[in-house]
Amino acid sequence: MSLHVLLIFAATYLVACALPGPTVTALVARVIGKGTQGAFAFCTGLMAGELIWVASAMFGLALLAALFQPVFVAIRYLGAAYLLYLAWKLWTAPAAEPGEGRVSGREGVRLFLGGFALTMGNPKTMLFYLALLPTLIDLAHVTVGGFLEIALTVSAIYSVVMAGYVLLAARARRAFRSRRAMRLVNRVTGGVMAGAAVAVATRN
Repeated sequence: MSLHVLLIFAATYLVACALPGPTVTALVARVIGKGTQGAFAFCTGLMAGELIWVASAMFGLALLAALFQPVFVAIRYLGAAYLLYLAWKLWTAPAAEPGEGRVSGREGVRLFLGGFALTMGNPKTMLFYLALLPTLIDLAHVTVGGFLEIALTVSAIYSVVMAGYVLLAARARRAFRSRRAMRLVNRVTGGVMAGAAVAVATRN
């Protein structure tokens, strides 16, 4: 794959990745409500789903995925259900002063799976790759090297963008110091998370 083509893909993907959607909304709401602990596991799950969609688009598995639409609909609803669970946890969280709570290994696994389900159930992600990659790459002659170049580009850009959102959300979280303010933050972020869940569940 030529450097020119790779740079065009990287620039387009950066813009698409930086635009807020359900995944960014869920990440920001959780960091503001709970802190940065667990953000890495959640982002890793999001990226894992992203890379699977890259592989699906490049190796033709997306066409096969279309044949199993009910499975992906179920995954989408699982992702929405997990967001609703996070929304409930945020809404009912005690109004403690902002701090960084620890995340257990089991909770980290749940966050990873939640992020993974959220990305896998997002039709926008699949359509992005199906619409973009065929215009840049001859998918009939894709090589392992070409796939690795795209996968590494996606991983690098996605990591930087998500890290930026985590840092911005963490800074916003530090602006709230009182218990009353944290109660308001918990309620607002819980409501935003619930809204993201509805958006994921109802998107076609």
